[in-house]
Amino acid sequence: MSELWTPRNMDRRRFLRLGAASAGALLVACSVDEGDPSNGGGGGNGGPRPAPGAFGRPLEDSGGLLDLPRRFQYRILSDPDTPLASGAPNPGHPDGMAAFEGPGGATLLMRNHELEDDEGPRVEGENPFDSDAAGGTTVLVVHPDRRVTDSYVSSSGTDSNCAGAATPWGTWLTCEETDSDEHGYVFEIDPADPESDLSRSPLRDMGRFAHEAGGVDPETGIVYLTEDNGPQSFLYRFLPDDTSGRPGSLAEGGSLQALALADDEGVDGSGLEQGRAYQESWVDVDPEVANDSAAGAGAVRFTRLEGAWFSDGVLWFNDTNGGAEGLGQTFRYRPAAESLELFYESSEEGAMKAPDNAHVTAWGDFFFVEDWRDDNRVMGLTPDGKVYEFAANRLNDSELTGPCFSPDGRTMFVCFQDPGITFAIWGPFPGPSAARRARLAIAAPPFDLGLTGLAIADVRQSHCNHRKRWLM
Repeated sequence: MSELWTPRNMDRRRFLRLGAASAGALLVACSVDEGDPSNGGGGGNGGPRPAPGAFGRPLEDSGGLLDLPRRFQYRILSDPDTPLASGAPNPGHPDGMAAFEGPGGATLLMRNHELEDDEGPRVEGENPFDSDAAGGTTVLVVHPDRRVTDSYVSSSGTDSNCAGAATPWGTWLTCEETDSDEHGYVFEIDPADPESDLSRSPLRDMGRFAHEAGGVDPETGIVYLTEDNGPQSFLYRFLPDDTSGRPGSLAEGGSLQALALADDEGVDGSGLEQGRAYQESWVDVDPEVANDSAAGAGAVRFTRLEGAWFSDGVLWFNDTNGGAEGLGQTFRYRPAAESLELFYESSEEGAMKAPDNAHVTAWGDFFFVEDWRDDNRVMGLTPDGKVYEFAANRLNDSELTGPCFSPDGRTMFVCFQDPGITFAIWGPFPGPSAARRARLAIAAPPFDLGLTGLAIADVRQSHCNHRKRWLM
């Protein structure tokens, strides 16, 4: 498969377009006090790195696309006018993503395309699961200098590919957010072996339902799966028969269960108390009628489960419309403690609204993107319970999707689902911190994120208050 890693010929128009995107990368202009010793060691982008959660508020992008803090830049990797390397149109509606290590330091950026049959541009592949279905996945090969050197279809013929989960063995589980017309499954994609028979083989034992996202426990091989099927959705886990952790091992089958609580049968997740640890009790589920089966077995009912991420022994997942105000909830499930916690419930749009895709950063902050009716952002939550705005959609009201980082942690990737733009973001991101990630895994839930999370940035940026847009 070596031909995949060689940059393909690029026509002059496309070269100029990518070059213009590079030249238009934004260096924003107001950050934390660079003399503050708590900022930590210097990064590779010039100057000391800011303390986690202290990037400063995003500043208005003169290009009208993506607001970022000072000293952060972006480059457009892909847009509707950027065809794949084959010349085929770039498929629309990018959603969940994951970044894998490629040859020579390249990143293989796997992208879902949440397309239904009547939407486009379609994912046009050579080995589809269902030739009538428009969805699938593509890969951008991103050089360390953040330029795309290749792009290709990695799976096709699926429906409404929303989010998914990266496996510890380097594959992507893409999830169909539907249960219609013989769809509603999870598929395993190997970014280094695109459009293989594996990519078109549904993992039926993982259940047929409106899949959203997931997370894989590297210690046990258990796959956790969220369901987006409002007003009644469930959290599932798949117990694989083959725990060898290799591409294709999940296809050997397994059993499906839904999360229940030991003392509360059929409880509503929106009624859970923040900060209380609830004892788990998993119930068996019929994978072919998963939602009805979970409901009948007394599983915990959530509203619409979306983004999920497994990190440091914890599964984080979001209920995008959960809570008393319908603004969203973030849950933390700890398998070792056999407990579920409501980590945070939003009561105001400024702090969190409709949390979707999620990611725990290498330095130990919880990142999530928003899927609200307008003013969507990339938000961060620190182990100290402080919330901050990292990026904001300046272009339109589209949701942001797919936040993830390159294997070296130097580049963040995110998309606007509409019109279909994929960005690379870089700047003084903090270095990895296992200790801080561990703190996040056990931190006491913040009872009032409110606007207090801006306190770090507020104090250190008093010299440029006139340039801020406060969440007040």
